[in-house]
Amino acid sequence: MTILEQYLTKNPMRYLLTYLLSTILTVASAQNNILVFQSDFGLKDGAVAAMKGVAAGVSGEIKMYDLTHEIPAYNIWEAAYRLMQTAPYWPAGTVFVSVVDPGVGTTRKSVVLLTKSGHYFVTPDNGTLTLVAEQLGIQEIREIDEVNNRRKNSQASYTFHGRDVYAYTAARLASKTISFEKVGPKLPAKVESIAYQKASFTDGKVKGTIPILDIQYGNVWTNIDRETFSGLGVKTGDKLQVSVFDGQKKVYEGRVTYVNTFGDVPEGQDVGYFNSLLNFSLGINMGNFSEKYKVYSGSEWNIIVTK
Repeated sequence: MTILEQYLTKNPMRYLLTYLLSTILTVASAQNNILVFQSDFGLKDGAVAAMKGVAAGVSGEIKMYDLTHEIPAYNIWEAAYRLMQTAPYWPAGTVFVSVVDPGVGTTRKSVVLLTKSGHYFVTPDNGTLTLVAEQLGIQEIREIDEVNNRRKNSQASYTFHGRDVYAYTAARLASKTISFEKVGPKLPAKVESIAYQKASFTDGKVKGTIPILDIQYGNVWTNIDRETFSGLGVKTGDKLQVSVFDGQKKVYEGRVTYVNTFGDVPEGQDVGYFNSLLNFSLGINMGNFSEKYKVYSGSEWNIIVTK
């Protein structure tokens, strides 16, 4: 009797549970023909259409969608945030392509992350995966084998991996042309990360970062969740003291009214509220907080809130 057979004889229930868990994870993360694109390309030229054309050439059954192509040029942090903001609302098995790649053609790795939620992310490993790896968990990471997973006859091109490598590999994965194991070699379960201020409550102060703007309206979104914020012990209608820093430089200091929604105060009044992701945010009823106070976003922007 082999060692494996001896183990299974002595531990049949443990084997069964392990098998069932493996089967559940496999089914939950099975590719579903859905492909979602994100980039900093904009829509002024044919770059996005070229990526979709490559994907359509792999399989006509793929259902393609856009997350956004308006990430500011080279802004890896914003790409990371938009993935975190959006991915949980898509079904398990969805494949995301994110191409914000200022290091295109260099030695940075091209990878596919499979999260514990069953979502796939095809992207350069340059910080883009910082937040989804934290939020959804790392199930497995594989480096793209560009010998087998690259658009045919594209080796002479060094500056459009979004078309030649990422869209092509993602389409093959989404359409089940290849399994996840065929993407390439398995990597350690760790991604390149961008450092940022985590939300915290200490000494009567709530601290966090300003990862992103609600860009259409100029509202300022933080990463301060309700549980952390609750340490302040405030209720709607209370005034909050807010300080905002760009690195070490204080950019804004003022008092805002804590509300449930903008219509709770007169037009033009500054407010603090919880946004659709249930994170504390700053805004102006019928106004643009970011524009008025020159408050912007990024991993280096920090906020302190007190009573």
